[in-house]
Parts: sequence; structure tokens; C-alpha cells
Amino acid sequence: MVAQKQRTLGIIGGMSWESTQVYYRLINDGIKVELGNLHSADLLIHSVDFAPIGALQAQGAWTELGAMMANSGERLQAAGAQGLLIATNTMHKVVSDVKAAAGLPIIHIADATAEAIKLQGLTKIALLGTQFTMTQDFYKQRLIDAGLQVLIPETDARAEVHRIIYDELCQGQILDSSRQYYRQVITDLANEGAEGVILGCTEIGLLISQADSPIPVFDTTAIHAAAAVNFLLGKND
Repeated sequence: MVAQKQRTLGIIGGMSWESTQVYYRLINDGIKVELGNLHSADLLIHSVDFAPIGALQAQGAWTELGAMMANSGERLQAAGAQGLLIATNTMHKVVSDVKAAAGLPIIHIADATAEAIKLQGLTKIALLGTQFTMTQDFYKQRLIDAGLQVLIPETDARAEVHRIIYDELCQGQILDSSRQYYRQVITDLANEGAEGVILGCTEIGLLISQADSPIPVFDTTAIHAAAAVNFLLGKND
């Protein structure tokens, strides 16, 4: 019997590698569930050095960052990728640069997340992530365009949520004090009427699970990985 053929998916990862390894595990787990036996995912991964990228993000150098991500996409396309996944929420700010350079379909993390939320019938959603993801239109507007109302933390809480991502989670530090902080932020947003919360940074799922939240949690890493499995198997064609 001939094994089912998969597409080849290119992953732009390393932002941070702490979450990229979770993507790798979840996508392979998903393929194993679907195909069984010794099957694993047909993936190409370009894992970038996150330090210079993080520095450029802090400087607001998005044109340079777009060129870097576009180069990564081109390299993956040249290696045989038939579609791309950017394994981070924040760098979807330059998704159009990557798509233009590589000429490949891209599995957009915000679109996959919005679809998961709407499947549960929710309309008012809290968003946690980097300052860029929480406040800029490249991400939030896609959720709004999908018919969702988006709540974000107040200014000081946004700054601390952002700090924990870069100073701790991206460096493999999982602190209970930070978990407690995120729990309080989620509770505050739930009290403001949020019906669910998006873990809108691919590292937040390392810290927060459904057990930490009084409202449904939407882990973008897990949602994005599931969308990747569907792409590999051509399920949404």
C-alpha cells in the first residue's frame, strides 16, 4: 500500500526556539494521529538567530525585518517548500513581505485563531502577546475583520506581559510569579467581559494552560500547528 503523500511545509522559526520546538512536536504529533505508524511531518525549518531580530523589533526596524523574513521564505521555497508557516505571532507584521518574496501560501496565525474562536461561538476576546501584537493593527485588525471584539490589558499590564515574554519565556525561564501575574491579567480581562483569551505569543503556552484561566484559552501555537497539519494533508483544499 502506498503511503499518503504530504505536502512540504516550510517553517520560519527560532523566534524563539523555545516555541519552535513545541511547533515541531505538535505538528509531528498531529501527523501521527492522522496517518499512524511511523509517519512524521514533511517539514523544512529555517531557525533564525533571534537576538538581532529582537533588537530590530525594539528599534521598530520593520523594513529590515521584512527583508530578513522574506529572505528566509525565499530560501525555504528554493529548498522545496510548498507553503510557509511563520512560527511567531509578532513577525506576522511582515507577512506580506514574505508572501511577495516566496510566492507561496502562508498559514496566517491570526486567521487560524479567529476561526477557532468563532467555532466556539465567542465574539468578545482578550488578547495577550508582545506590545506589537496587542496594540498594532497587523494582528488585532484581522481579528476585528473576522467579527471579533478585542480587549487588551491596560498600559502597565501590557508592559509587564511583554517583558515576561522577552526576558523570561523566550529564554526558557518559567516562573510561578509570572504565571500568577498572567492569571490576574486574564481574570481582570474576564471581569471586563472577555469570553476567552488568546495566548497571542507562541511562548505564552509554556507558562499558561486552561487550568490557569477562568475563560477558554486559545493557544496560538497549538492552533497554528493544527492548521499546519491540515495544510500538509491538503484537508482545506
